[in-house]
Amino acid sequence: MKAVVIHEHGDPEVLKEEEYPTPQLGPEDVLVKVKACGVNQADLMIRRGDVRMYPKLPHILGSEISGVVHSVGSAVTQWKGGERVIVYPGFGCGHCEFCVKGHLYSCNTYKYFGTQMQGTYSEFVKAPWYNMVPLPEEVSFVEGAAIPMVMLTSWHMVVDQANVRPGEIVLVHAAGSGIGSASIQIAKLCGATVIATAGSDDKEELARSLGASHFINYRKTDFREEVGKITNKRGVDVVIEHTGEFTWDKSVRSLVKHGRLVVCGATSGHNGYTDIRYVYYKHLNIIGSTLGTIENLKHALQYVAAGRIRTVVDRVYPISEVRKAHEIMEARQNKGKQVLQMWD
Repeated sequence: MKAVVIHEHGDPEVLKEEEYPTPQLGPEDVLVKVKACGVNQADLMIRRGDVRMYPKLPHILGSEISGVVHSVGSAVTQWKGGERVIVYPGFGCGHCEFCVKGHLYSCNTYKYFGTQMQGTYSEFVKAPWYNMVPLPEEVSFVEGAAIPMVMLTSWHMVVDQANVRPGEIVLVHAAGSGIGSASIQIAKLCGATVIATAGSDDKEELARSLGASHFINYRKTDFREEVGKITNKRGVDVVIEHTGEFTWDKSVRSLVKHGRLVVCGATSGHNGYTDIRYVYYKHLNIIGSTLGTIENLKHALQYVAAGRIRTVVDRVYPISEVRKAHEIMEARQNKGKQVLQMWD
């Protein structure tokens, strides 16, 4: 099969299109012909070598796909071939204390496409039959490829971890990112008032169209001071944090007493300063979050199919232009997801 492979860490030039062995199916596996693939910050980090605990090289990046069932293993009866699907990107052991509760993302052996295992910048991808999620006809393959990581992660953060409730105020960073654009919509769906931040004024229109009531350009103004003005010095109930070091301290300080900060990433750096006195004096909750459950993914997909949430696709590239997609994301020029259309 065709795939985009890295043999070394570095800039986008290390992304090489080449022939790679087609995955061999086990009895419970499904082979998916990939139609479209989303690009994520994790792809950039692994390509650069920022995360050195994995993977072994050569390696295929990518975590989220839409496609068509191509063939199935001998024990699979739930899928026949030809069905439109997206694929839940994570894998646990299936029998530990976390997996049996449905919390695969907490499994000690948890892995997902493109990290500890080969990814989805490829012509074919295999996964167990139970990782397949039907893609409704109302959702295109391009839209479907923008859902698995972003909507899954955002739904888990906003609904499960933060438990956002009607009337609360939620601060969402990086409105132009996949996580930011999805979290704005899901928080609004929960009945919250959303304050969105971004690093350029041209992302304000997008943020407001998704449901943000307020917008802050954090490169022009101190977002903590602006949050104080907007909330009459009260602060916000929830911060959806995924930028890390650059925003961390002010995010913590922007919370009202008993506020919750949910964090799923640290794209600007991993060493966030925290004045611990704020945490105990204000009874704050700092909550980690990684991906989510397959049920989270199904719920988000239902809302997308119903038109209640929309995927925000910034640009669509043929797979031959994967380097350009990486360059746009590294320059933070995207307003939503970058999606790759795969080989016919």
